[in-house]
Order: sequence, then structure tokens, then C-alpha cells
Amino acid sequence: MDAGRVGAGSPRAAASGRRPRHLVFVLLVVPLLLLAGAGSASAHAVLKDADPVDGSVLKTSPRAVNLTFSESVGLLDDSIRVFDPSNRRVHTGEQEHTDGRSDTAHVTLPRLPQGSYIVAWRVVSADSHPVSGALTFSVGKPSATTAVLPYDEAQDAATTTLYDIARYVAYGGLALLLGVLVFAMATGTGVARGLLVGGWWTLLAATVALLLLRGPYERGSGPATAFDLPVLRETATSRPGLALLARLLLLGVAAAVAGRAGLPYACSEARTGDGEQSADAAPTGSGPAVGERPPFAFVIMLSLALALTWAVAEHAAAGIQVPLAMTSAVLHLLAMAVWLGGLAALLTSLYRTPDVLPAAAAARFSRLALASVAVLVATGVYQSWRGLGSLDALTTTAYGRLLTAKVVVVLLLLAAAAYSRRWTARLAVPAADVTAPQRVREVVGAATGRVEAASRDGAAGDVPTPLGPDDRDTASARAGSEPGGPAVEDPSPHRRALRRSVLAEITIGVVVLVITTLLTGTQPGRAVSEAQASQIAAEPPLGSTTLIPFDVGTPGGHGTVQVELTPSRVGENQVQAVIYGPDGGIATVPELRLSLTPANRKIGPLDAKMEDRGGYWAADALNLPLPGTWTMKVTVRTTDIDQVTVSKTVRIG
Repeated sequence: MDAGRVGAGSPRAAASGRRPRHLVFVLLVVPLLLLAGAGSASAHAVLKDADPVDGSVLKTSPRAVNLTFSESVGLLDDSIRVFDPSNRRVHTGEQEHTDGRSDTAHVTLPRLPQGSYIVAWRVVSADSHPVSGALTFSVGKPSATTAVLPYDEAQDAATTTLYDIARYVAYGGLALLLGVLVFAMATGTGVARGLLVGGWWTLLAATVALLLLRGPYERGSGPATAFDLPVLRETATSRPGLALLARLLLLGVAAAVAGRAGLPYACSEARTGDGEQSADAAPTGSGPAVGERPPFAFVIMLSLALALTWAVAEHAAAGIQVPLAMTSAVLHLLAMAVWLGGLAALLTSLYRTPDVLPAAAAARFSRLALASVAVLVATGVYQSWRGLGSLDALTTTAYGRLLTAKVVVVLLLLAAAAYSRRWTARLAVPAADVTAPQRVREVVGAATGRVEAASRDGAAGDVPTPLGPDDRDTASARAGSEPGGPAVEDPSPHRRALRRSVLAEITIGVVVLVITTLLTGTQPGRAVSEAQASQIAAEPPLGSTTLIPFDVGTPGGHGTVQVELTPSRVGENQVQAVIYGPDGGIATVPELRLSLTPANRKIGPLDAKMEDRGGYWAADALNLPLPGTWTMKVTVRTTDIDQVTVSKTVRIG
């Protein structure tokens, strides 16, 4: 055995072998703890319209409840629940989409008696996140009720935490499986079989966990309901469930092909007791593969199909430019897997077998990583624009703040990658020749003359010879093994520097994965802006003030009528009117009449029957049955013979 090679049985080799395991533990467990402390994911679909309108008072019982959302939604068994004033659930019809529109929810109602009712709803948005809410309406007039608005969170805390952890682990498993595979095929170097197999098992376990937790996650129930057969059946027929089942099928196909063709360039870790490879160990480096290399086309198709199982059930599946967004999401995910998974393979090689990793292989992966970074930047910019909507959302929304943090961390990652490329370039450049002078033996004895002659002959004939890179490494390693010589674990300082920079890349990359996992569970800034706009439009006004100028055509016969309508909504309203004279002060008139007529409806005019309250006119019970635009007509009489009728449109919510 060469004294310069670190054997597997030596303490130094044992410590080197343990380091990757320790790093895996730290890089997996710490992010899981961060995810466990994160809040629940925000829902992404927004209620845009409801019939009956929230807070409305209807003359007759409505025939159905119709909800309209900002994007496509999936319906659960009890997506719409209606409760009567006694807090008993109303027996409704079958839940369905209105006229086949996927962004609606509809349920028929029986004839409802007078009183106030609560509608609680819960649906699943197109990007797989559940959303819930409630509204109220009254038939006839509001009544006292024991029903309360249900406190229905979008997710159960324990289920959400486990679901987020499984999503993060699935990202890591995909990166290991695809990244290590692409690293081996692109560089032609040996990789640890455990990385490939570990990536496959990790992705398989995470996918099974996601499939089981999908039902409780959608319903907001605890993890204990994960094995309920009705819940599993409904999950298996939903779009996220079908995507997860397709992922399991693809993993099964990958295992079958790998079992038949073998793992490409899988290096065996079997060592003898003195640290040498065993005779039956698989070749390493660029030697022959174990079995046959899986077809390149198969690897490409497998990678695209696996990435697509994410794209069809996340942000890319909803919103604007869906086809382009899904393409961008697939490329973004694959570039991440190739980069981070390849870094894991490179780091493992640098720790375990630094002497058999060719510099050319590191250079090839450096070029592959650079291409992956270019794809990540291009797709990341597009996805950020699509999800953010406006620059203001960077600071005003949780999505924008997370995105800002991700950009900062990615910049750090690019800086670490630049250092890795620099050390890779230095590693690929042949080092300068190193001259190693030969030692002159000293002979102790009586033959002094022969010693002097030998010294003279050596001075004349022993010329120091230059050493190549391999000889230098061997000489350095042997020098390190000599008594008093320095202890050298890795003969190349460039390899040690590359190992440190790659480790920094992976550490920062794991942080990027954590932020990405949180981003996929956070409402995009564009959706937040749309939700706020919809909420403002849907919120019933607290009241409206209308100024109507008038002029009867006589001196001092002009002024303004200020009409306050409260709450300016469907149902019972109060009206107050104040008349201001030419000087802006309050004026009195002998008569004021006010009526409202809905636009394009054969109703009315509805007389408010205003009463003089001493300084202002008022009506306490003006019932407006319909929302929309109404025409308000005001008749002002200033004398027995002088009067004028003026009108203005108002909006009733």
C-alpha cells in the first residue's frame, strides 16, 4: 500500500467518511426545524362575488347560493354549508360548479323562513391550497340568532407543518436523484451509489407522505384522518392527488429501468482492511459502469415528467400565462436539481476520493452548473414578475418579503459559485514543474575515500529530475508520512479550497430550498392585490353621501341638498337630508320629497316619505330590494309656487 494514500481503516479516513453524513444531517434537520416554526400557508383563490350578497336582506327566500372566485377551485364534500338562526345546518342540494365554470361554486336551497342565515364555504384553489370563509344574509328582516361565524382556519397547524416538511424533503430527494444522475453521466466519473439510491428513497417516502396528508391538508383536519378511506379516495381523484400518483409511477419505472440497466458510473465503497479497494469492487473514476448506462433520452423524459408533477399543482397552474408559467416552472426545478444535486455529488467525491476525481470532470460540471445558473436566473426573473405583480408588493406582502430574502440568498449563492469556478479553473491548469533533489546517502565506516568518490560522482551525475502532477502528489504524500513531515490529507490545496466553496454552495442552496418551499405556500403579490381589490368591491358601504344642487329660478332660490343614505345597501335604509342655501348655511324649506328608481327595472319610484325633523328631513324605513344603480330624485319647494325636481344616480350595494 502506498504510504501517501489515506486508507479506509485509518482514523483520518474514518473522519473523512463521517463528514458527509454529518453534513447531510445538518443540511436536512436544520431546515426542517425552520419549516416547523413557519406559519401556515396562505390560500390563493379569492372570493370575488356572492349571491346572496354578504349582509343583504332579501324579501323572499333565495333559491341557491352562488360563489365566484378569482381562479379555478375544487369542491369538497361539504364545500358550502348553510346554518339557520338556531345554528342548525340547512339541508341543501348537491354542490356543483355554476354552468360548468370551474371558478364558481353552487348549491340549491330549500324555502327558508324569515331570519338570518350563515353560509360557510371551503374550496381548494387551482394551485392546490385550500381557502375558506363565511358570509351572512337575511330573509325578510334580520333576526336574533344563535349561529356564529365558524372559526375555520385554512389548515390545521400539525398537518400544515408535516405537509411543508414533506414538500421540502421531496425537493431534496428530486435534487439528489436527478442531480447526481446528471453529474455522473455528464462528467463520466464515479459517484457513490448511496446518493442515487438515497435520493430515490427520499423522494418516494416524501411523495407517499404528501399523498396521505393531502386530504387532511385540504380539509383543515388533523393528521389522524390521513388514513380515512373516503378522504383517500377523494384525494386520488383530485388534480394534486393524480400528480402525486403519477410521481410514484414514474419512480417505479425509474427503479425498474435502473434495476435492469444498472446505475451509471456507480463507484463501490467496498474497501479491504488496509484501505485498498477489494478485488470485486466496481471500478471508479472513468472506468466501466455497473451494468449499462440508462438511455439518455429516458433520463431526459423522466426528468421532465417528474418536474411536471410539481408544476401542475402549484403556482404555475393558476393565474396568467399558464402554459408559459408551467414551462418556466419545469425548467426552474430541473436547473435547481442539476445544480444542487450535482454539488452534492461533487462534494462527496471531494471528501471521499479526492485523488481519483479528474480535474477535467470538475471543469465539465462547472460548465454544466453555469448553464443551470443561467436557466435559474432567467426563469426566476419571469416567475418573480408573474407572482409579484408590482414593485410595491416587495415590501407590502409576505410573498414580496420572502422573494427579497431569496434574491439576497441567491446572490450569496452566486458568489460562492464564482469562487468554486475559480478553484476549478486553477485545478484544471497544470501546475509548474517541481524539482525534487535526490538524497545523498552518508556511509559510516572506514572507507572514507569511497565516500568522497561517491560524493564526487553524485555531484557530477545526479541531476534533479522534474516531477509530474501524479509524482508530485505521491512525493508530497510520502513526505507527509515521513517522521517529522507535515500531515497531508489532500495533496492538492486547490481541491481543499474547492471542497470548502462547494460546501458553502450547498449550505446556501439548502437555505434557498427552504425559502422556495415557503414561497410555494404563500399567496403571490399579484393575487394579494387582486384579493384586496375584490374585497373593497365586495365590502358593503357603510353609507353614502350625495350632493344635489338645485335652482328654482328665483332670487336666493338656489342651493344644495345633502342626502345621506345609511347603509346604502339592499334592505332597510335610513335617509337624512339637509338643505344648504346660497351662503352655505343651513336653510329651511316648506317641503322636500325624495324617491329612488332602479335603472332598467320596472320598479318604483319608491317614495322615501321624508319628514321634517326641525332643521333636516329624514326617513327611517326606506326598503331597497335590489343592488345596482338607482336614480335618486329630489323635489325642493321653496315657496307655495316655486319648486324644482333634480336627480342624481347612486350605487346600492
